[in-house]
Amino acid sequence: MKKGKIWGLVFIALAFLTIWAIISQSKSFSFTQFKNTLFESSAGWMAASVITMLCYIIFEGAAILCIIKAFGYRKGFGKGFLYSAADIYFSAITPSATGGQPASAYFMLKDGIGGAVITISLLLNLIMYTLSLITVGAAGIIIRPSMFLNFNIPGRILIAAGYIVLCGLAAAFYMLIAKPRILERICEFFIRLGKKIHVIKNEDKKIKKLYKTMTEYRQCANIMINNKLMFLKAFIFNLLQRLSQITVTLFVFMAIDGKQASPFDIWLTQSFVTIGTYSVPIPGGMGVADYLLIDGFRAFFDETKAINLELISRGVSFYVCMFISALTVLAGIIYNTIKRRNTK
Repeated sequence: MKKGKIWGLVFIALAFLTIWAIISQSKSFSFTQFKNTLFESSAGWMAASVITMLCYIIFEGAAILCIIKAFGYRKGFGKGFLYSAADIYFSAITPSATGGQPASAYFMLKDGIGGAVITISLLLNLIMYTLSLITVGAAGIIIRPSMFLNFNIPGRILIAAGYIVLCGLAAAFYMLIAKPRILERICEFFIRLGKKIHVIKNEDKKIKKLYKTMTEYRQCANIMINNKLMFLKAFIFNLLQRLSQITVTLFVFMAIDGKQASPFDIWLTQSFVTIGTYSVPIPGGMGVADYLLIDGFRAFFDETKAINLELISRGVSFYVCMFISALTVLAGIIYNTIKRRNTK
């Protein structure tokens, strides 16, 4: 959590630089025109974009709750929203989204969920999250392959690289569940490495604790593998989460234009952009997502309208989402602090 403050400052700096780079490189951009576009947009469609952004947080929480329920842990909607918000916020501010799962795990541990259950539940959720993106990307290529060609060559390379990375991650995460010994060896390696560089003490105690945890992990893996319905539900919730995020851009387009291009083409453009952001380990895909969105929108609009649509849609789907997630995380920390003091 302390490192999160540092990454939060880095996130703000990157966000500022990204927006400044977009605006400064456009000769036709006008703050007045941008303001007019925003305030003249349809309130109904903008409200719809905010609702679908909230659904992006809600559906991940639903997926996590669905998974831990298979192990006997029943948590309410608020807890699911908190686990999801922690994952989304810390994934966005840390390179390669490395902080998301540990942040979710922190709150899950505070709620009394077992460590082995947390580990395997978050791994499964990562698999389903990744598979849902792969599914969306494959559907886009099958339904409208010409949309991919709307991007310039660098954009196509980023999208293709992102798809390859996602496939690799899905395979790696699956192996960690199907072959627990791999995860055990990885953890054991880092414990011994920590001992050598004098970061970890009591190596033998840590190794014994690891073996005990991995025994519980294997039991959880067996329960999970035999629960096909839970797999299906987790995938559906993650797919709905992906669709919600992509649909934000569609609703923003309907709010500020809705006529100059096919809504489905706008939706497909955003789906390709979402995949392309995974090609570079930058917090929140900042820079990459913005570049790909403007690149894709130029096939339908002039530069000014493309930038306006990019800034507003990205503002709702990413920056507003991060703000709400950050507030949720802060509320969760305050709640746990008060709860801990009351139990003393």
